[in-house]
Amino acid sequence: MHKLTARQEEIRQFIRQFIIDSGFPPTRADITRALGFRSPNAAESHLRALEKKGAISLQAGSSRGIRLLNDTGGEAESGLPVIGQVAAGSPVFAQEHVRERCQVNPGIFRPRADYLLSVQGMSMRDAGILEGDLLAVHRTADVRNGQIVVARLQDDVTVKRFQRDGYQVRLLPENPDYTPITVDLRTEPLVIEGLGVGLIRNGEAL
Repeated sequence: MHKLTARQEEIRQFIRQFIIDSGFPPTRADITRALGFRSPNAAESHLRALEKKGAISLQAGSSRGIRLLNDTGGEAESGLPVIGQVAAGSPVFAQEHVRERCQVNPGIFRPRADYLLSVQGMSMRDAGILEGDLLAVHRTADVRNGQIVVARLQDDVTVKRFQRDGYQVRLLPENPDYTPITVDLRTEPLVIEGLGVGLIRNGEAL
């Protein structure tokens, strides 16, 4: 990345902070208002200069198509990794499952989120977790009865409410159309990948 002018660095830092705070990049209008430009055209010319210097990349046709780049020209790794389809038998957090990164501050969740899992299906509908949502997950195997967990059962990964009684674990759906999953820990493997600590839907934390 080439050396930036003071104004360019100010714009770059504004973009970075906007992404951290909101989870998505600013529009030209956002930049115009925040930095006191007379028109979005002035913001656009500064963005083009930043792109030329390798600080950002611009996606044509998108009002929020701004990506921060690191010193080697790759996308700056900030925010939380979004885990997509999980391959059979492999850990949820394996690098090959990272679909993208969502520009959201991990610290807005308690406990702090380590990754986002793309929700498949509607088994947790009545808990407000819908297909396509991003479930914020804190990586831990230490969970209590009644908590929503990400569990791995051999080749399957599921989001359910956790209930344990001795060697018996029940993974409970929040939708009457689905059947609870019962696991006998003496004979069946069960890995708790993490604890659900929040949701992101349409770019907004819930």
